[in-house]
Amino acid sequence: MQNIENVYLEHSKLVYKYLFCLTHNSEIAEELTQDTFIQALKNIDKFKGDCKISTWLCKIAKNLWYKELKKMKKLDTIPIDEISQKIKNDDNNLEEEVINKAEKEELYKKIENLSEGLKEIIYLRIIGELSFKQIGEILGKNENWARVNFYRGKEKMKEGGYNE
Repeated sequence: MQNIENVYLEHSKLVYKYLFCLTHNSEIAEELTQDTFIQALKNIDKFKGDCKISTWLCKIAKNLWYKELKKMKKLDTIPIDEISQKIKNDDNNLEEEVINKAEKEELYKKIENLSEGLKEIIYLRIIGELSFKQIGEILGKNENWARVNFYRGKEKMKEGGYNE
């Protein structure tokens, strides 16, 4: 087993991206990334080596996120920037920003209506910018499975068919 500092340096970006895909909030993702490695350090003796360490870390991260959701007692995880904040930041591009925000909201609504599995794949690919191979590893599947299910998710969003 590698020392925890090397594990952190090698896997912290991946864990952060994964958590950002789940939380849609950089501060929460940062905090949970740190908590993930603290939990990993505390439970390193439980790592059996039957999966990649990145997969194990992402499982810890996901469990911590679910605990956080229970604490917050809310399931709406997609914060949308307030238009007033945009006005303060850039008056010249307000119309464009409002249009972009509306398009993002519509996209997020379509994604949120997918099944949990498809939703997770879409977020990991689009927001996390992970390869299909990385997505497959995180979810305990193969690259082709991730690619096919990403395609299915996109098609469901186009059709408007949700929650299978």
